[in-house]
Amino acid sequence: MTADPTALRRTALDALTTARSRTSALTDCVDDDELTAQHSPLMSPLVWDLAHISNQEEQWLLRAVAGREAMRPEIDSVYDAFEHPRATRPSLPLLPPAEARRYASDVRGRVLDVLENTPLHGRPLVDAAFAFGMIAQHEQQHDETMLITHQLRRGPVALTAPPPPSTDAAGLPGEVLVPGGPFTMGTSTEPWALDNERPAHQRLVPAFHIDTTPVTNGAFLHFIEDGGYREERWWQAKGWDLVRGQELGAPLFWHREGGQWLRRRFGAVEPVPLDEPVLHVSWYEADAYARWAGRRLPSEEEWEKAARHDPATGTSYRYPWGDADPTPERANLGQRHLGPAAAGSYPEGRAPSGARQLIGDVWEWTSSDFLPYPGFVAFPYREYSEVFFGPDHKVLRGGAFAVGEVACRATFRNWDLPVRRQIFSGFRTAKDA
Repeated sequence: MTADPTALRRTALDALTTARSRTSALTDCVDDDELTAQHSPLMSPLVWDLAHISNQEEQWLLRAVAGREAMRPEIDSVYDAFEHPRATRPSLPLLPPAEARRYASDVRGRVLDVLENTPLHGRPLVDAAFAFGMIAQHEQQHDETMLITHQLRRGPVALTAPPPPSTDAAGLPGEVLVPGGPFTMGTSTEPWALDNERPAHQRLVPAFHIDTTPVTNGAFLHFIEDGGYREERWWQAKGWDLVRGQELGAPLFWHREGGQWLRRRFGAVEPVPLDEPVLHVSWYEADAYARWAGRRLPSEEEWEKAARHDPATGTSYRYPWGDADPTPERANLGQRHLGPAAAGSYPEGRAPSGARQLIGDVWEWTSSDFLPYPGFVAFPYREYSEVFFGPDHKVLRGGAFAVGEVACRATFRNWDLPVRRQIFSGFRTAKDA
């Protein structure tokens, strides 16, 4: 990213504007009753996300960066994600939709003035417009959260988008070989990278094979039909408890009707497309499938090496295809479409390893716990990453169709509880070479 202040401001403005346009699309497409309803105890009311986005923007860009007085200090606690679990947020004194929108507009107007007049150097929080990029990423992450809420809500279709393009991938190999050796993991140079992506460091990874594409619905259906959900031997103990306790027999949102598997997607019911990457599976389901297939989930370092390391040059790229920003020809991102493209799509986005769709389409579970890199330093606050480190959370990589481009790169690390199924999660498998 350029150090030119004018270009930095333009980049930050574009990121903030893109995120806000998406937020508006996700909240303007339903009425006030839908905005204030809790569509699942796993998620917040949409109106909570709307005001939380702007409260964080106010706290970081108006108060921390610009030193301005708080606009609405009385609502800070209401929109503190750590103070109130999602299931309890409907009982809070939330801003009504119209007031939340006015607050968002007022904050953004003041933020644009701050962006125009703040020197973008001299403090870690503003160097290379970091705080503005952080807030754009935060808003896109909540846009993804709101899209999950839209998937969980019952009612008529509220969102539409064109289908993603697809490529005939029948001739692709099932897996690719990633040679053994060292590679640079993480980053110390990506200006808007978040603290858990830092610092860059060397990892020695033995040779391994990894699936060319994410595992498809069709492949996962073989696991189902072979009794995968009925065979305890494929499951971790806690995963087997989940299967029995919730009577699981297929990915979330699937059901069988008249001998056909159907799925519900953003209010529409349709046949399960066999060539798409499987979606809405927990870590336990991904791990069980991999065991059934005689394989395993890739580790986080294996995934990143497959995604960005070029063995010919020894370079670790920003993205699988190189250092250039994502384009619609390279990856399915930003809610441009409302689902993943067929497995094998986006040949222009392939990695040096030959693997495809490592960025976009579906988040991919890895075998790794969410842990800090050597030399990790929390910045700008512990609650972004540090409080989640440990064995309770598993790492997901690669982003999904629901992820904003600003919040997705080959070093980006997502994490969640291994029971989570409502997220836009899939996986690919690996094995030792």
